[in-house]
Amino acid sequence: MPRPQDSSQPRLAAGCRWAGEGEKRILLFPEGALKLEGTGHAILERCDGQRSFRQIVDELQVLYSASEPEKVRSDVGGFLERLQQKRVVDF
Repeated sequence: MPRPQDSSQPRLAAGCRWAGEGEKRILLFPEGALKLEGTGHAILERCDGQRSFRQIVDELQVLYSASEPEKVRSDVGGFLERLQQKRVVDF
């Protein structure tokens, strides 16, 4: 599956939802659950189907300003691609 395009609007896939509150939230999906921390949590919080991939990357580049912008873009794209393969995220 390809990585998201700038105009893609990542969102949780059907059947996936958050449980819990704050940093202790976990992502429930039909085959199990994911406990996300740090960057993974920051990425998925922004996958609301409203923000574009480009907007998510821009927000994370501000949050992680010490990292190279292209590294942030590449890492976020790879993360979302892997979650799409597991049917956790759609874009």
